[in-house]
Amino acid sequence: MIAAMRRKPLFHRLPALLTPALLAACGSPPADSPAGDARVAVGLAGQIAELAENALRDHPAPGLSIGVQKGGEVVFADGFGYADLENEVPATADTVYRIGSVTKQFTAAAAVLLVEEGKLDLAADLREYLPDYDTRGFEVTVERLLNHTSGIKGYTEMPEFWERSRLDLGHEAMLELFSEPPFEFEPGDRYQYNNSGYYLLGVLIERLSGMSYTEFLEARLFGPLGLERTHYLRNGPLVPGRAEGYEVGGDGGFVNDEPLSMELPYAAGSLGASVLDLLAWQRALAAGQVVSPAGYERMTARGSLVNGDPVHYGYGLSLSEEHGLARVSHGGGINGFRAQLAHYPEADLGIAVLINSGSGRPGLLANRIARAALGMDQPAVNEIEVSEAELRRCAGAYDPGRSPVTLRFEDGSLFGFGERLVPVGDGVFHPEDDPFTRIVCESGPDDAAPALTLTSGGVTTRYPRVSD
Repeated sequence: MIAAMRRKPLFHRLPALLTPALLAACGSPPADSPAGDARVAVGLAGQIAELAENALRDHPAPGLSIGVQKGGEVVFADGFGYADLENEVPATADTVYRIGSVTKQFTAAAAVLLVEEGKLDLAADLREYLPDYDTRGFEVTVERLLNHTSGIKGYTEMPEFWERSRLDLGHEAMLELFSEPPFEFEPGDRYQYNNSGYYLLGVLIERLSGMSYTEFLEARLFGPLGLERTHYLRNGPLVPGRAEGYEVGGDGGFVNDEPLSMELPYAAGSLGASVLDLLAWQRALAAGQVVSPAGYERMTARGSLVNGDPVHYGYGLSLSEEHGLARVSHGGGINGFRAQLAHYPEADLGIAVLINSGSGRPGLLANRIARAALGMDQPAVNEIEVSEAELRRCAGAYDPGRSPVTLRFEDGSLFGFGERLVPVGDGVFHPEDDPFTRIVCESGPDDAAPALTLTSGGVTTRYPRVSD
């Protein structure tokens, strides 16, 4: 096991993308002059470097890379810590990390390309393209795969999947695995994040294009856009600049991440990229250079349920509000890696954060970077003292229909969602050091909260109590 030590030669250097002109602009020219812009950029770089160092300390990870673009130009790109601990390889802006579910927007864009070529109909039933797939008598439109409203059983929620997760299972075995269980709900009845839907989209892309998923993405997306550091990141091939993935072990040190066959995440989470490639992808996608402008508008439109209620998801993209602005984003998590890619269209601001540890918190770091780039103060979690009765009132098991959570009272504190929960008053809690996530214990007629509400990433989910 490698100890989770903090070595600092990389933390305080200015990023390579700050030019000599910017570095010279440290005097006091007007902020709206060219030199003033440079001074602001240098100030932002210092803030981001400090935020990165704090992130590596507070949520241990060997390394991370950050990219920021404003007004269509990259204003910051650098790495901190190590891409490879064992060989002490520094993380850089070109380091290639697994990006997990950030893959989904690439898959969604590939599907929209096929729609624009007349090869795929999003309103069509899945069985028109996969006639052997058992939909249990339900009509499942292709669009419901894209916006997570299909009701199909998610394979990453199945213990049977994790028992086989090191095996290179093919499409037949994977489809058989997640088509056998009953649907979670009737298609369109609710939103439920679902990797099986995106696996199926990958199969559709292959059948309709006559190419493998990898070949299609390389020929239609990576190649034309010049994304040389974006790959279907299988375990075997040599990839220049590839980061190693880690987890925090039982003694607080780092261990190598658990093996996973990369055939299995497939179109739901198999890709790897650098922060610079992700920013280039984000610019091209939003500019209508990947799919048509109308296609991108379709990707960023909220889906809807059968009853007409909107969901906070489009096609491979999460749609929310943060810092008072609309945000188009997606996070990713896969063995040994965490990722966040966010775009604030109104501010023309894009942020990519990639971390090579499962304990990393790229969403939290990206939020802090966004506020720095927008000139906003960083909010703090101001803990107040509350009674033991108030903490115990919130303790218990809660279930929103998927991914139940238990809040427990222990050693005078409340714990849940993998963190100590800090009380700030009126039944409101924040995970420690995370002012952007808000948990509210609802009031009820007795001494137990009837439900929790969790607001994260601009999306609020209610968790009804199921037991004490």
